[in-house]
Amino acid sequence: MIFNYFKIAWRGLRNNTIFSVINITGLAAGAGVVMLIGMWIYDELHFNRYHKNYEHIAQVMRHSTSNDEISTRESMPIPLRDALGNKYQDEFKHIVLATPVADHILAFADQKFTVKGRFMEPATPEMLSFEMLRGSSAGLKNLSSIMLSESLSKTLFSDRDPVGKTLMIDNKMEAIVTGVYKDLPYNSRFRDLAFVAPWQLHLSNNESAQKAQQNWGRNSFEIYVEIAGNAQIASINDKIRNIVRDHTDPKLAEMRKPEVFLYPMSRWHLHSEWKNGVNVGGRIQFVWFFGTIAGFVLLLACINFMNLSTARSEKRAKEVGIRKVVGSARSQLMKQFFSESILLATIGFVFALILVEFTLPFFNELADKRMSLMWSEPWFWITGLGFTLFTGLIAGSYPALYLSSFRPIKVLRGTVHLGRFAATPRKALVILQFTVSTSLIIGTMVVHNQIQFAKDRPVGYNRDGLLIIPMSTPETHKHYESIRSELLETGVVIDVAASQNPTTEVWDTRNGFIWSGDDSNRETRFATMAVTHEYGKTVGWKFSAGRDFSKDFSTDLSTSLVLNAAAAKEMGFENPIGQSVWWGGGGDELKIIGVIDDMLMTSPYDPVEPTIFYLNYDNANFINVKIDPAAGAHDALARIGNVFKKYNPSAPFDYKFAEQEYALKFAGEERIGKLTNVFTALAIFISCLGIFGLASFIAEQRTREIGIRKILGASVFSLWKLLSRDFVWLVLISCLIAIPVSNYLLGQWLLKYQYRTEMGWWIFAIASAGALTITLLTVSFQAIKAAVVHPARSLKVE
Repeated sequence: MIFNYFKIAWRGLRNNTIFSVINITGLAAGAGVVMLIGMWIYDELHFNRYHKNYEHIAQVMRHSTSNDEISTRESMPIPLRDALGNKYQDEFKHIVLATPVADHILAFADQKFTVKGRFMEPATPEMLSFEMLRGSSAGLKNLSSIMLSESLSKTLFSDRDPVGKTLMIDNKMEAIVTGVYKDLPYNSRFRDLAFVAPWQLHLSNNESAQKAQQNWGRNSFEIYVEIAGNAQIASINDKIRNIVRDHTDPKLAEMRKPEVFLYPMSRWHLHSEWKNGVNVGGRIQFVWFFGTIAGFVLLLACINFMNLSTARSEKRAKEVGIRKVVGSARSQLMKQFFSESILLATIGFVFALILVEFTLPFFNELADKRMSLMWSEPWFWITGLGFTLFTGLIAGSYPALYLSSFRPIKVLRGTVHLGRFAATPRKALVILQFTVSTSLIIGTMVVHNQIQFAKDRPVGYNRDGLLIIPMSTPETHKHYESIRSELLETGVVIDVAASQNPTTEVWDTRNGFIWSGDDSNRETRFATMAVTHEYGKTVGWKFSAGRDFSKDFSTDLSTSLVLNAAAAKEMGFENPIGQSVWWGGGGDELKIIGVIDDMLMTSPYDPVEPTIFYLNYDNANFINVKIDPAAGAHDALARIGNVFKKYNPSAPFDYKFAEQEYALKFAGEERIGKLTNVFTALAIFISCLGIFGLASFIAEQRTREIGIRKILGASVFSLWKLLSRDFVWLVLISCLIAIPVSNYLLGQWLLKYQYRTEMGWWIFAIASAGALTITLLTVSFQAIKAAVVHPARSLKVE
């Protein structure tokens, strides 16, 4: 019996080609979108789950108060690690002190590569579930050791066994390879960990880390823990909350209110945003957002099926009547209609699999993922088939319930006006379709405007032709002045300067500043940046008051500061030039010599941080090179590279353009925007398929009417208006619903950005006009096609 249902359903699909193609295409597109979004959501929800101790791993973080606001940071002081281990050793299985992930130069023989790595304590491989391919996971217990990822090992040694080989790290640390671990998956925070070296190796070769060993105020490192099996993070947090406060000067502790806590790995990825000490979400918002889009896209495809099925009801009415007369029960008819919808959903699912397989590489690149269809996983097929059955039941529910309810006597007598009965629910579903589509159009426009608004924000310096080159080896520090001189002699460089951090980042923020006239009882945090004399000229910062650092003033090197406008405002100076500042609550008196326009160095969506610039050649970590605009980039880079190779032959010439680094700040929002564009386009496509199908059936139903109207003198334009009018009204109603809904939801989304665009009326007008235009273009094809048919052909059946 069931086979017969599907056999009849297949025969019906073949006999109604347009209906079948439209529905299968819509269901395939809808299922494909749901599948892609489902895979994306699955990947997001399973981020970091590769690590076997996922539920027990946490990062030590801290809240602290500055500028009347609670900030949340990952950077920790070194002595906190031992304090946790000594006082609360029963609570932890592992405690790992680590440097932040950074670029380092690895050299073996004549091979040199810049790769990302960390210096971490010996418990790292066990805590992070390293899968060792060669060597031992205990290798980090050796001071002069290093562990390589599988891909880095192949790059350096091909298929040879690297264990026992000696590498050079940053031209100053020798390390023996003690193990090779399998590359960590792309959906892990530690995915770019190309190597791990012992923390003690970093400590023994880094003077700054040595000085910070007993300094509770130097927050430059990261601490990860694995809690003991019977411990609870909440109870541990109660115990360790004041551990930093207890080691801070009471007066400072009262102002800063430092609070230490463990943040579980399960929340790192999706709940990473903090505001005033409260977790306000993160990527979890996009999980809900795309999940909602997936649901609506599937709903649009199901609506198409329902609408087209009910539109065809007049053709199938006699079929239903005859079936009932010969003894078919309503339940049997419902099974027949459900069989048709499930068959369509199954065919759509097959095409969706093909569609996803071909588009997945593009989607992975767009979404920054490494996903693949899990053909061999039973749960994938169970989920897929369950999804297909669910879609078929949803899509076929209304037709099955509606068509099977026809009374045979009225149907066979022709007294049932089926089209009118079906018109209202069809119209409601069309309104729902275009409400969703119009809302998505508005959403894509607002996301684009927000990104463009931030891109157009003044940055306070000139990024064009600005190179950022890390001083990653002792040679670059030692020969800085010679490198600078020879770069200027190349003829392709305007100026050169060194700085503590890139122009696109802030690495160091400090408390403890006192300035003349400061009578507040709060402590203010300032970003601080060490630079060399020529930095301002190199990056092109602009002065609103005072002057730049100059070698003509010997005191500049030890007592002068340059502030950005935000810092001058924070200090409350009407005329900041010549005012005194004391760093650290005492020490030498420093003088403000200049105020520059705000340089945008952090998020383009947030206010500029109050920043203090000072001269310090020892803290320089990057060389900034301004290329002459008249020089060709290829020739300029070759000449600049030759200078670095001369003074630093053992390291690769590694550089980045400030323009490219700044562009990366928009990568997350742009990626979400592009994904939204794709899904919006597919949603509109599915809606247009439904409109196209409905228009074709309505045109077919009104064939005789159109013929008569043409005989009476109706023009093609008037007939086009007649057939398009109903759809236009439906779209206008959907726009009236979509506008307030979108305005509220997108307004809430924009609140997460302090520097944000406004939603002007023109956005809603353009989106509505776009939806209306798309509808008219879709309907016009069928409307004009029906209107130009010769009336003799329309009336020949009479």
